[in-house]
Amino acid sequence: MSAAEAGGVFRRARGRTLDAFPSEKEREWKGPFYFIQGADPQFGLMKAWSTGNCDSGGDEWGQEIRLTEQAVQAVNKLKPRPRFFVLCGDLIHAMPGTPWRKEQTADLQRVLARLDSDIPLVLVSGNHDLGNAPTPETVAEFQRTWGDDYFSFWVGGVLCLVLNSQFWYDASRCPALKQAQDQWLDQQLSVAGQRECQHAIVFQHIPLFLQSIDEDDDYFNLTKSVRREVADKLIRAGVTAVFSGHYHRNAGGTYQNLDMVVSSAIGCQLGQDTHGLRVVVVTAEKIVHRYYSLDELSEKGIEDDLMGLMKEK
Repeated sequence: MSAAEAGGVFRRARGRTLDAFPSEKEREWKGPFYFIQGADPQFGLMKAWSTGNCDSGGDEWGQEIRLTEQAVQAVNKLKPRPRFFVLCGDLIHAMPGTPWRKEQTADLQRVLARLDSDIPLVLVSGNHDLGNAPTPETVAEFQRTWGDDYFSFWVGGVLCLVLNSQFWYDASRCPALKQAQDQWLDQQLSVAGQRECQHAIVFQHIPLFLQSIDEDDDYFNLTKSVRREVADKLIRAGVTAVFSGHYHRNAGGTYQNLDMVVSSAIGCQLGQDTHGLRVVVVTAEKIVHRYYSLDELSEKGIEDDLMGLMKEK
């Protein structure tokens, strides 16, 4: 199943925007709303991690299918409906050009196609989707399969920016593509900087940092020089939150007034967290978020205090 064939769920980003949200209707703040963030379904990693062969061991992904089905079912049950469901990268485990990639993609698309058609799906590219050092070819493959690798959309007066963080990790094989995203991002941030939006939010796969802007470089964050440059640019434009995955654990911190949110995985856990999703409530003044296990969200739904925030004017 291609993204186009998957129907309404896969109204994929084209032309650097997502047509599920017509900007002329969504630029005005109309009151609090919420969305759901997930990350790293990464079909194949659980088997690969358990066998100690992360490069070529992901030949089974039945566990991830069941977990992602549970995530979709939990989101579908929520009332009122979330405005959208964003997956922050590493949709599958098989890297470009490796075995099982086509099969993992087909199975993930089949599961995601069960998402209620009234809940737009927002897809972010990760390192396993593009390769650790992406090329024009791997980026083009992602675009054909899932949609644009970076884009923006408006929802309820909020400007949402979906970024390809792999360009900041290693763009040695696609420098022109990185330059194009950088120029596009500057244009988008100029809109946010003019305070034409109630909030500006970023979605990307690799966190800027896990806990502190000054932490050491790590596989799971961006390098110090890159992270500070990007963070300062976002802060100057008024961006107040960055949502990411990649770490397969919950983490995060603040830098000045920027909230760096790192959500654990739907799929393989590398720490003590549970398979889960994050509920994000956007009010006029603030953005409040809480991580739920899939079981909690399925059985109990969203807690009353978060639901109460959405009744505020």
